[in-house]
Amino acid sequence: MGNKLQLKLITAHLLTIILWASAFPGIRAALTAYSPEHLSLLRLLIGSVFLIIVALIIKIRLPEPKDLPFILLLGFLGFSVYQTALNYGEQTVSAGVASLLVSTTPIFTALLALIFFRAKIGIRGWIGALIGFAGVAFISLGGSTGNLALNLGLLLILVASFSESIYFVFQSPYLKKYGFVPFTMYAIWSGTLFMLLFIPGLGHEISEAPLDVTMTVVYLGLFPTVIPYFALAYITSHSGASEATSSLYLTPAFAFLIAWIWLGEVPPFYAILGGVIVLLGVFVSNTKSKEKQPKKEIEAVS
Repeated sequence: MGNKLQLKLITAHLLTIILWASAFPGIRAALTAYSPEHLSLLRLLIGSVFLIIVALIIKIRLPEPKDLPFILLLGFLGFSVYQTALNYGEQTVSAGVASLLVSTTPIFTALLALIFFRAKIGIRGWIGALIGFAGVAFISLGGSTGNLALNLGLLLILVASFSESIYFVFQSPYLKKYGFVPFTMYAIWSGTLFMLLFIPGLGHEISEAPLDVTMTVVYLGLFPTVIPYFALAYITSHSGASEATSSLYLTPAFAFLIAWIWLGEVPPFYAILGGVIVLLGVFVSNTKSKEKQPKKEIEAVS
């Protein structure tokens, strides 16, 4: 039974890494024809419609009314804010660099777990966090050539990463109460509801966009939007939020590769070096949490 669970967890990690990595170049490609807010809206609409069909087939129960405000808030942060901020950021930041910045999510997750659940970080955790943010600073300085838009793009992607971290940490009680499949559906639908504000003009963009770009948005809506969140929720329900987000430090390597093949993006030296620093920091933080964090503290944020 243990080996089967381990295999499922490894599969979930791989699905998360590869599909999420493909989202960063996919967003860059989609932004050639869609505005950041309409890209988020269409992507979430596609994912939501698909999930409604699935929910009807497997007969997902609705959440209790008392939980709706919290589920709506988590959906807003984990999907509406995350995707929109990331889209705006990728207008000026390459797909590979964006994936590096989002890989700070495990560090934010650990810090939030410390603040709200008193999960211990320890000296290695703090060192890892400092190394990770030093890498972010290096990327920011290396990419700053007086271009305010670029610097704002970096900041927006960090906002996306932080927002996503809040979602991962505070989804815990709802995963336990409803299960990872229903809760993820609730969160995606919640994020979609907030994005409906931007529905004016969406039809015009769809009609004007090239078919291949729209198909890229369809891909983003059906795969990176849905499957990785199910996979991460599954991992979180078994191993905790820190473990779930720890595999994301491998995402940038795949994102750089896919962006190179798909978009012809060649990462600059500063991004590679800064990225190595970021990933080193995340790795240091993660090895600490695996080795020394008491099980009951890990479960507190799972």
